[in-house]
Amino acid sequence: MARRKRTDAEPPIFDAELADMPADLRWREWMNRIEAVLFAAPKPVEREVLARVIGRDASIDLLIDDIREALRGKPYDVVGVAGGWAFRTRTAYADAIATSAAVPNRAVDLTQNEAMVLVSIAYHQPVTRAGVSEILGREVSRDVIGALRDKNMITAGPRSPTAGAPFTYVTTKGFLEHFALDTLRELPDMDGLEESGLFQRPSDTLSPTPQRG
Repeated sequence: MARRKRTDAEPPIFDAELADMPADLRWREWMNRIEAVLFAAPKPVEREVLARVIGRDASIDLLIDDIREALRGKPYDVVGVAGGWAFRTRTAYADAIATSAAVPNRAVDLTQNEAMVLVSIAYHQPVTRAGVSEILGREVSRDVIGALRDKNMITAGPRSPTAGAPFTYVTTKGFLEHFALDTLRELPDMDGLEESGLFQRPSDTLSPTPQRG
């Protein structure tokens, strides 16, 4: 059967395999494609997305490793964030970026109360509102929970097996992205959180015990 000829109105077929290229040039082109996608993407790019632009047998992890090696000495790097990858500037240049005022501040504005609730949920998830209240030693309002949901920091988790089957709460991918975490296993200890200014541990509350998932 004769192959149908592509019309001018149809987009060209994307060649992910690059089988006609020498191996070293093919690898370099795959690296370039991944860099281009990461550079253009507004959010971390997941593995299955990157797999569309490289050969079926190519290792994304090895390509990322080679990209990171090529970026050694540059003010930015490729890092794992929320199960994907993204470009991030190195912390050594944070002051220069802030001083330039060239980048708008996209930080989520959390009140101290919201930050304390968010930390409690992050380390104890899935946890109910009543559970967070017990951790902090005071009542946590529905308004605070609603504010954290509106800011895409938390979402509803599975129903609790306790009486009444209340909703539990868990952190979102937006939480991981905002704090540049790949997984919850990268959550710092409580001392690290206090040093970062995210959490201030009151003397009259219970201390959250990290439970990384």
